[in-house]
Amino acid sequence: MLAFSCAVEPLRVANRLTGTPYYDWQIVTEDGGPAPASDRLRMLPDCALDACQSPDYFIVVGGMDIHRFRESPGISALRRLERSGSRVGALSTGSYLLAWAGLLQGYRCTVHWENLDAFREDFPELDITGELFEVDRGRLTCSGGTASLDMMLSLIGDRLGRDLATRVAEQFIHERIRETHDHQRMSLQGRLGISHPKLLQVVELMEDNLEEPLSRAELARRAALSNRQLERLFRKYLARTPTRYYLELRLYRARTLLKQTAMSILNVALACGFVSASHFSKCYREFFNKMPREERQSRDQPLGVAEEDGR
Repeated sequence: MLAFSCAVEPLRVANRLTGTPYYDWQIVTEDGGPAPASDRLRMLPDCALDACQSPDYFIVVGGMDIHRFRESPGISALRRLERSGSRVGALSTGSYLLAWAGLLQGYRCTVHWENLDAFREDFPELDITGELFEVDRGRLTCSGGTASLDMMLSLIGDRLGRDLATRVAEQFIHERIRETHDHQRMSLQGRLGISHPKLLQVVELMEDNLEEPLSRAELARRAALSNRQLERLFRKYLARTPTRYYLELRLYRARTLLKQTAMSILNVALACGFVSASHFSKCYREFFNKMPREERQSRDQPLGVAEEDGR
């Protein structure tokens, strides 16, 4: 809902500030019925997908559990709209639908940071940047959330001038228009709530080396620390050993891959630095209190009314 609202509201405000209806939009769903978002608010559409006729832009809004829509009729509709001359785009996990439709080949694209690893595993042939948003010729992809606001402000600025885009941003108490290269995530210091430079360096090394984990000795060497100093820092600031913290990072990444890809459990294990599926399953069960196959099975269960996600 946030990604959707942040995409539509700048257009409304641009029209209001200029006194000219430069922008018009419609809400479209596959069957013309209300679309439930993940917060259970329901959007009333203007028309069904079949009735949508070649808009200048057609932007897919994706949410959680996007894999459930792998066989969506919307995929063929995206191809039809692209052939008719529409520029196609996606917010958040909507990038998956564009990829499934074959519409991102040869284009830069991005997706929400939480889905980035899984997206790269599923589509290794694509030019996936991880930027805040990407506008590459006739393709627009956005990481979602408030980044939708920045992408639309960029488009408004390109068409109607930077001054208007800035005025629109001010209406939303948006202190600056972020560029495509701005980071999706908070800084590591902000996320962890720590400022020790050596510790931050080691955690960054861990995050960058999940598939082939570095040894504790190598982590310490690269940060110019002794093994004992490294151990002390992790216990003092993160209340766990370096080995435990590294394991948790790898397990969280594994959970993301299990939930968001069709990778086998063995391939998930290898992608997260485990030497065997049995060792991975043991560590996963101890940490999450369920086996990897149970995580995969719970993902594939039908959605209930309270869990259904927007399309």
